[in-house]
Amino acid sequence: MLDTQTETDEKLVQRKAQKFSLWLGMLGMFMMFAAWSSGFIVYSASGVDKGIKTLLPDTFIYSTLSIVVSSLTMFLAHKAAKNDDSTKQRLFLLITFVLGIVFFALQVHAWSVLTDRGVYFVNNNASQSFIYAFTGLHLAHIIAGLIVLVVAIIGITKLPKDGNLFRMDLASIFWHFLDLLWIYIYVFLLLNQ
Repeated sequence: MLDTQTETDEKLVQRKAQKFSLWLGMLGMFMMFAAWSSGFIVYSASGVDKGIKTLLPDTFIYSTLSIVVSSLTMFLAHKAAKNDDSTKQRLFLLITFVLGIVFFALQVHAWSVLTDRGVYFVNNNASQSFIYAFTGLHLAHIIAGLIVLVVAIIGITKLPKDGNLFRMDLASIFWHFLDLLWIYIYVFLLLNQ
């Protein structure tokens, strides 16, 4: 009995540490994007380049819709995990994963639209390079989020209920953070186009 309680206490401490690490990592990511935003504002205000000077591709609207809907399906997957409904959890996680892939593909397509318009990562307008920097770094985080989703899908059958629910907590927090981060980036770029 005492050993079981000790194991449970250790697991609880370990899980709190993992959740704290996730929050700390997300805070670091947010601060990095905030610093880049500040850098963009200062650079644009310097008079060298006055803003992006190009319209953002409409593809960004569709990618925004896909990631917002994926946040809804992630919420439903998390709810299904709480209700111990592994079938619905798996379905909604798979839909979230597919929407994540759609978001990724749409972002890459937006880059091709930008290059067709003559907007490149390295060009005479460094402000335009920020589009690629912001969206590219966010895509790197989306790849991490997709890996987290795959791990969550695998964990449905391989983990006990409390382990599955904890993994879903972490996956859900991270995925919703990526959604909010994209909305911030998109609105920031829209306001500075």
